[in-house]
Amino acid sequence: MSLRFTTAGESHGPGLTAVLEGLPAGLELEPADLDRDLARRQLGHGRGGRMKIESDRAEVTAGIRHGRTLGGPIAIRIANRDYANWEERMNPWPVAAQVEEVHLPRPGHADLAGLQKFGFTDVRNVLERASARETAARVACGALAKVLLRAVGASVHSHVLSIGSVEAPRRDGLMPTDFDHVDESPVRCLDAAASEAMVAEIDAARKANESLGGVYEVRAFGLVPGLGSHASWDVKLDGRLAQAVMSIQAMKGVAIGDGFDLAPLPGSQAHDEIFWSEETGYYRETNRAGGVEGGMTTGEPVVVHAAMKPLPTLTKPLRSVDVATKEPAQALRERTDSCTVPAAAVVGEAMVALVLASAYREKFGGDHVDDTLAALHAYRERIDWRR
Repeated sequence: MSLRFTTAGESHGPGLTAVLEGLPAGLELEPADLDRDLARRQLGHGRGGRMKIESDRAEVTAGIRHGRTLGGPIAIRIANRDYANWEERMNPWPVAAQVEEVHLPRPGHADLAGLQKFGFTDVRNVLERASARETAARVACGALAKVLLRAVGASVHSHVLSIGSVEAPRRDGLMPTDFDHVDESPVRCLDAAASEAMVAEIDAARKANESLGGVYEVRAFGLVPGLGSHASWDVKLDGRLAQAVMSIQAMKGVAIGDGFDLAPLPGSQAHDEIFWSEETGYYRETNRAGGVEGGMTTGEPVVVHAAMKPLPTLTKPLRSVDVATKEPAQALRERTDSCTVPAAAVVGEAMVALVLASAYREKFGGDHVDDTLAALHAYRERIDWRR
């Protein structure tokens, strides 16, 4: 058994839908488990007007009863409050009014390639689904995955490492408690001085009609060794993590652990030596591999870095072509954000949580969560896992 999820919905349509399959029965949760992460996704200095309209809440329509999972598919709906302003343009059914088509694709967006692929004349048929608004549904699914991870003693956290030219100092030995107040930073950065500089960088970019990207880190703690496998390419955990994070809108790079920084090093400085003690069993003093070796977890924290490009919708649009006339034109100008790296990190948490929760389901199974926990306990005993 693995986790499977799908999302549906357009940015300015009636709402988003998510369906998650594979959670065991008996997991306890409450509305705040979902709504907390949906609210965190809307945080961050640099967000635009849309966040003043939306206040996302998850409406569970299937799969949960009286605060416990039932073992079947869980369905969630997230309403788009802004749909009231877009009903004629985004109604699922024909409307009497003449709706003007959009013919100005944005460089860096899905607009033009999607138009060519599906044979549309209206760019809106592509951009609405390609929008990062879709990630609200992913975050809802990820919040459900976190409920399972919580039950098995694992947790997933994120923070921002850089925005634009501002980089926060790297910190080794982070623990879950280090993230207790990360959401209090306007850019979700653990370093106060860097956080202040990032805010200033975003403000300057906004005044210059620019957008900014950056890098964030996701860390998962409390994972047992052996999630994933070395045996086949498509079950290697680092490959699955990279694909999941790269699927998030605007991501252009993913690294596990020290990633690209390992490339220039000699082998003696690139790997994590293995030790053993009576108190902890096997352990490492470093975690350059980011908690994954040979496609499997090592028991150290899983560390994933993601690089996000600047958003392609600009208040001072780039050059493009009118697809109706083929004449030079400015790209579509629409309501946008200056920077969404802090929010993207929350989406990254969700995708990492979904991959890890699925790996637990594949390894330990169980129709009821008690079956899962019993299998996990037996495995920990077999490998003498002492943490």
